[in-house]
Amino acid sequence: MINLYGIPLNKLEKLMLDENQSKFRAKQLFTWIYEKEETDFDNMSDISKSFREVLKEKYCLIKPSIYLKQVASDGTIKLLLEMEDGSKVETVLMRYNYGNVVCVTSQVGCNMGCSFCASGLLKKQRNLEVYEMVGQILVMNDLLKEENQRVTHVVVMGTGEPFDNYDNVIDFVRIINDQKALAIGARHITVSTCGIPDKIIQYGKEGLQVNLAISLHAPNNELRSKIMPINRAYPLEVLIPAIAEYIESANRRVTYEYIMLKDVNDSLEHAKELLELIRPTYAYVNLIPYNPVDEHGYQRAESTKVKAFMDYCIKHGVNTTIRKEFGTDIDAACGQLRAKQEGLLK
Repeated sequence: MINLYGIPLNKLEKLMLDENQSKFRAKQLFTWIYEKEETDFDNMSDISKSFREVLKEKYCLIKPSIYLKQVASDGTIKLLLEMEDGSKVETVLMRYNYGNVVCVTSQVGCNMGCSFCASGLLKKQRNLEVYEMVGQILVMNDLLKEENQRVTHVVVMGTGEPFDNYDNVIDFVRIINDQKALAIGARHITVSTCGIPDKIIQYGKEGLQVNLAISLHAPNNELRSKIMPINRAYPLEVLIPAIAEYIESANRRVTYEYIMLKDVNDSLEHAKELLELIRPTYAYVNLIPYNPVDEHGYQRAESTKVKAFMDYCIKHGVNTTIRKEFGTDIDAACGQLRAKQEGLLK
């Protein structure tokens, strides 16, 4: 059966034409599904009874189920969600003063192999379908409803490489951004990639005003290849020009994500290298305190070194922030909760 949570409005309009219905039928369905949050086709009273029978026969509205839930003292919620085939993925709600941010997973497992990341302990099994990504937002909205709140911001930064699931991620973004669906503003949506140049360039031509973040984490090829194997396929001299082309097409800044690893990439010399590397691009830098994963052996950089790194970047004209930490008293690292459930972490 076709899960209607996974179909953007333009594709649903075409699907309705194939069903000998009008395009307007798609808008009616979006109203029932997203505005009225109806999951029972029998209750969709302005749709003909005969077509409701077709809907029940060929279509469904199924969300992931909550397999495990963790709530941190700061209000962060981490869910391990189970899909229809039994696959389990993580999604996280973080509460900022400007809104409720959900970190969405795009794949079951991850093949990027970043040496510091818990997600890489579980190799990619498959891409998530569009409805499974939309479902992560819907489940969080169901929980927030008890507080008369909703998801306001989305970052596709969970397990997996979003641009390795490109078409599904783009459809997901179009659905959550659609005013007739979840109506999350484009500037409130960020997609993060380890750096697949051709997809970065393609993303810049989509006509979307959503944000792009680059998981950089090192300022030179030698170090980046050591901690991020993708750099061996797409070294910095290929990646940086692709980012520059994205900026030219999309007319949008990028954010460079830089995880701070003790005595690995946290010196002022690394900061100097970083600024020289990203000089051709108009960018922000987001420094990320590391959530240690015992199996990887890395430690978080000392707070004084993180602050010095940030100050150096700001002094030299690059807008730099330190990411706020959430859920430090639960399994905070990406992939950590699922890996524990699979017996791969202590």
